[in-house]
Amino acid sequence: MRSARQILAEANVIAVVGASRDPSKAAHTVPLQILRHGWRIIPVNPFVDEVFGVKTVPTLADLPEPVDLVNIFRPARDAADVVRQAVAIGAPAVWLQSGIVSAEARQIAVEAGIDYVEDRCLAVERAVNSLTKRA
Repeated sequence: MRSARQILAEANVIAVVGASRDPSKAAHTVPLQILRHGWRIIPVNPFVDEVFGVKTVPTLADLPEPVDLVNIFRPARDAADVVRQAVAIGAPAVWLQSGIVSAEARQIAVEAGIDYVEDRCLAVERAVNSLTKRA
């Protein structure tokens, strides 16, 4: 299994499940920071048309292209279902944001052979490791 740093460094396109338009929420500020540092973000949210000026898709099954990472901003009780969806679309890695822990989600990922990170912040990992996709 790749480390959190490797997963982020090797990713180019990230699906963000639960991305929010509300600038007071981490589900907005974290993916926005990642977007500003050069990653492509595809927001996954069935309730809004766009986030960060990017068109949303309602579910992972609706993604228009393969993604390198599925970043999850949903309650822990929803994580296993989202990980199942990530496995179904062939995502190579899933990342549960800070405060989100799910033994069931972890088991699903491990059994599917995909990389798994939980209870860690994508933006913190980017900053600590000085990662960027900008030239």
